[in-house]
Amino acid sequence: MAAPKAASETQLIARAQQGDEEAFAALFETHKRRVYSLCLRMTGNTAEAEDLTQEAFLQLFRKISTFRGESAFSTWLHRLVVNVVLMHLRKKGLQQVSLDELDTSQDEPVKRDYGDDDLRLMGSVDRIGLARAIRELPPGYRTVFVLHDIEGYEHNEIAEIMNCSVGNSKSQLHKARMKLREWLRDDRQRTQLDALTAPAGPPDER
Repeated sequence: MAAPKAASETQLIARAQQGDEEAFAALFETHKRRVYSLCLRMTGNTAEAEDLTQEAFLQLFRKISTFRGESAFSTWLHRLVVNVVLMHLRKKGLQQVSLDELDTSQDEPVKRDYGDDDLRLMGSVDRIGLARAIRELPPGYRTVFVLHDIEGYEHNEIAEIMNCSVGNSKSQLHKARMKLREWLRDDRQRTQLDALTAPAGPPDER
Protein backbone atom coordinates (compact mmCIF):
# COMPACT_ATOMS: atom_id res chain seq x y z
CA MET A 1 0.00 0.00 0.00
CA ALA A 2 1.48 3.30 -1.07
CA ALA A 3 2.41 5.79 1.60
CA PRO A 4 0.50 9.09 1.48
CA LYS A 5 3.41 10.92 -0.17
CA ALA A 6 1.13 12.48 -2.75
CA ALA A 7 -0.18 14.94 -0.20
CA SER A 8 -0.58 18.36 -1.75
CA GLU A 9 1.75 21.15 -0.74
CA THR A 10 -1.19 22.90 0.91
CA GLN A 11 -1.72 19.84 3.11
CA LEU A 12 1.99 19.59 3.89
CA ILE A 13 2.09 23.26 4.89
CA ALA A 14 -0.95 22.84 7.15
CA ARG A 15 0.61 19.80 8.80
CA ALA A 16 4.00 21.52 9.18
CA GLN A 17 2.27 24.47 10.82
CA GLN A 18 0.95 22.01 13.41
CA GLY A 19 4.47 20.79 14.12
CA ASP A 20 4.50 17.71 11.87
CA GLU A 21 8.20 17.08 11.28
CA GLU A 22 7.62 14.65 8.40
CA ALA A 23 5.60 17.29 6.56
CA PHE A 24 8.33 19.87 7.11
CA ALA A 25 10.94 17.40 5.87
CA ALA A 26 8.85 16.87 2.72
CA LEU A 27 8.73 20.64 2.14
CA PHE A 28 12.48 20.78 2.68
CA GLU A 29 13.08 18.07 0.06
CA THR A 30 10.80 19.86 -2.40
CA HIS A 31 12.40 23.28 -2.11
CA LYS A 32 16.00 22.72 -0.95
CA ARG A 33 17.62 22.72 -4.40
CA ARG A 34 16.02 25.94 -5.54
CA VAL A 35 16.73 27.64 -2.22
CA TYR A 36 20.38 26.58 -2.40
CA SER A 37 20.59 27.71 -6.02
CA LEU A 38 19.21 31.13 -5.08
CA CYS A 39 21.64 31.47 -2.16
CA LEU A 40 24.57 30.41 -4.36
CA ARG A 41 23.74 32.87 -7.12
CA MET A 42 23.30 35.70 -4.65
CA THR A 43 26.56 35.02 -2.80
CA GLY A 44 28.76 33.29 -5.39
CA ASN A 45 30.20 31.17 -2.58
CA THR A 46 29.30 27.50 -2.07
CA ALA A 47 30.14 27.41 1.66
CA GLU A 48 28.09 30.55 2.34
CA ALA A 49 25.25 29.21 0.20
CA GLU A 50 25.15 25.98 2.22
CA ASP A 51 25.13 27.88 5.52
CA LEU A 52 22.47 30.30 4.31
CA THR A 53 20.30 27.46 3.01
CA GLN A 54 20.36 25.92 6.48
CA GLU A 55 19.63 29.30 8.06
CA ALA A 56 16.73 29.89 5.66
CA PHE A 57 15.11 26.57 6.55
CA LEU A 58 15.64 27.24 10.26
CA GLN A 59 13.83 30.53 9.74
CA LEU A 60 11.13 28.69 7.79
CA PHE A 61 10.71 26.19 10.65
CA ARG A 62 10.24 29.09 13.08
CA LYS A 63 7.99 31.18 10.85
CA ILE A 64 5.91 28.74 8.83
CA SER A 65 3.01 29.27 11.21
CA THR A 66 2.81 32.86 9.96
CA PHE A 67 2.16 31.77 6.35
CA ARG A 68 -1.45 32.68 5.52
CA GLY A 69 -1.66 31.63 1.90
CA GLU A 70 -2.07 35.19 0.64
CA SER A 71 0.65 34.48 -1.94
CA ALA A 72 2.16 31.35 -3.41
CA PHE A 73 4.24 29.44 -0.84
CA SER A 74 7.28 29.50 -3.14
CA THR A 75 7.04 33.30 -3.38
CA TRP A 76 6.71 33.62 0.39
CA LEU A 77 9.66 31.24 0.92
CA HIS A 78 11.85 33.08 -1.57
CA ARG A 79 11.10 36.37 0.18
CA LEU A 80 12.31 34.76 3.41
CA VAL A 81 15.45 33.43 1.67
CA VAL A 82 16.24 36.79 0.06
CA ASN A 83 15.93 38.50 3.44
CA VAL A 84 18.27 35.95 5.04
CA VAL A 85 20.89 36.44 2.33
CA LEU A 86 20.64 40.24 2.30
CA MET A 87 20.98 40.33 6.09
CA HIS A 88 24.11 38.19 5.77
CA LEU A 89 25.54 40.52 3.12
CA ARG A 90 24.80 43.58 5.25
CA LYS A 91 26.66 42.01 8.16
CA LYS A 92 29.63 41.52 5.85
CA GLY A 93 29.52 45.24 5.12
CA LEU A 94 29.05 44.88 1.39
CA GLN A 95 27.67 47.73 -0.67
CA GLN A 96 23.90 47.92 -0.54
CA VAL A 97 21.39 49.32 -2.98
CA SER A 98 18.11 50.29 -1.39
CA LEU A 99 15.15 48.90 -3.28
CA ASP A 100 13.04 51.65 -1.73
CA GLU A 101 15.11 54.28 -3.49
CA LEU A 102 13.21 55.69 -6.44
CA ASP A 103 15.09 56.17 -9.66
CA THR A 104 14.75 59.94 -9.94
CA SER A 105 18.01 60.62 -11.74
CA GLN A 106 17.64 63.03 -14.62
CA ASP A 107 20.93 62.25 -16.30
CA GLU A 108 20.08 58.65 -17.07
CA PRO A 109 16.41 58.56 -18.03
CA VAL A 110 15.26 55.05 -18.77
CA LYS A 111 12.85 55.51 -21.65
CA ARG A 112 13.02 52.16 -23.35
CA ASP A 113 11.23 48.98 -22.31
CA TYR A 114 13.09 46.32 -20.38
CA GLY A 115 12.65 43.88 -23.22
CA ASP A 116 13.70 40.30 -23.44
CA ASP A 117 16.24 41.30 -26.07
CA ASP A 118 18.54 42.05 -23.15
CA LEU A 119 18.60 38.35 -22.47
CA ARG A 120 21.15 38.11 -25.28
CA LEU A 121 23.53 39.16 -22.52
CA MET A 122 23.01 35.73 -21.00
CA GLY A 123 24.10 33.95 -24.17
CA SER A 124 26.89 36.25 -25.24
CA VAL A 125 29.39 35.30 -22.55
CA ASP A 126 30.57 32.08 -21.02
CA ARG A 127 28.95 30.89 -17.81
CA ILE A 128 32.07 31.41 -15.70
CA GLY A 129 32.51 34.99 -16.86
CA LEU A 130 28.85 35.76 -16.21
CA ALA A 131 28.96 34.19 -12.75
CA ARG A 132 31.99 36.34 -11.88
CA ALA A 133 30.25 39.43 -13.22
CA ILE A 134 27.10 38.71 -11.20
CA ARG A 135 29.22 38.47 -8.04
CA GLU A 136 30.52 41.99 -8.77
CA LEU A 137 27.00 43.46 -8.68
CA PRO A 138 25.81 45.23 -5.53
CA PRO A 139 23.46 42.87 -3.65
CA GLY A 140 20.29 44.78 -4.51
CA TYR A 141 20.98 44.70 -8.24
CA ARG A 142 22.21 41.12 -8.04
CA THR A 143 19.05 39.92 -6.29
CA VAL A 144 16.69 41.36 -8.89
CA PHE A 145 18.85 40.10 -11.77
CA VAL A 146 18.99 36.59 -10.33
CA LEU A 147 15.27 36.48 -9.60
CA HIS A 148 14.24 37.80 -13.03
CA ASP A 149 16.80 36.64 -15.57
CA ILE A 150 17.87 33.38 -13.93
CA GLU A 151 15.03 32.21 -11.69
CA GLY A 152 12.36 33.42 -14.12
CA TYR A 153 10.21 35.53 -11.82
CA GLU A 154 8.01 38.30 -13.23
CA HIS A 155 8.44 41.86 -11.97
CA ASN A 156 5.21 41.76 -9.99
CA GLU A 157 6.44 38.64 -8.18
CA ILE A 158 9.85 40.22 -7.52
CA ALA A 159 8.12 43.31 -6.15
CA GLU A 160 6.27 41.06 -3.71
CA ILE A 161 9.41 39.14 -2.72
CA MET A 162 11.53 42.28 -2.30
CA ASN A 163 8.81 44.50 -0.85
CA CYS A 164 9.36 47.12 -3.54
CA SER A 165 7.37 48.52 -6.43
CA VAL A 166 7.25 46.98 -9.91
CA GLY A 167 8.88 50.16 -11.23
CA ASN A 168 11.77 49.80 -8.80
CA SER A 169 12.24 46.17 -9.78
CA LYS A 170 12.43 47.15 -13.46
CA SER A 171 14.84 49.99 -12.68
CA GLN A 172 17.11 47.73 -10.61
CA LEU A 173 17.14 45.11 -13.39
CA HIS A 174 18.01 47.70 -16.01
CA LYS A 175 20.88 49.04 -13.90
CA ALA A 176 22.08 45.51 -13.15
CA ARG A 177 22.20 44.67 -16.86
CA MET A 178 24.03 47.91 -17.63
CA LYS A 179 26.61 47.17 -14.94
CA LEU A 180 27.02 43.61 -16.17
CA ARG A 181 27.61 44.75 -19.73
CA GLU A 182 30.12 47.33 -18.51
CA TRP A 183 31.96 44.81 -16.32
CA LEU A 184 32.04 42.16 -19.06
CA ARG A 185 33.28 44.68 -21.63
CA ASP A 186 36.04 45.87 -19.32
CA ASP A 187 36.94 42.29 -18.41
CA ARG A 188 37.20 41.37 -22.09
CA GLN A 189 39.48 44.35 -22.67
CA ARG A 190 41.64 43.37 -19.69
CA THR A 191 41.92 39.84 -21.05
CA GLN A 192 42.98 41.11 -24.47
CA LEU A 193 45.51 43.48 -22.91
CA ASP A 194 46.94 40.70 -20.77
CA ALA A 195 47.32 38.53 -23.86
CA LEU A 196 49.17 41.32 -25.69
CA THR A 197 51.51 42.12 -22.81
CA ALA A 198 52.18 38.56 -21.65
CA PRO A 199 55.89 37.70 -21.76
CA ALA A 200 56.99 35.30 -24.44
CA GLY A 201 57.37 31.72 -23.37
CA PRO A 202 60.74 29.97 -23.00
CA PRO A 203 62.55 29.15 -26.24
CA ASP A 204 61.82 25.76 -27.68
CA GLU A 205 64.23 23.08 -26.57
CA ARG A 206 66.23 21.32 -29.18
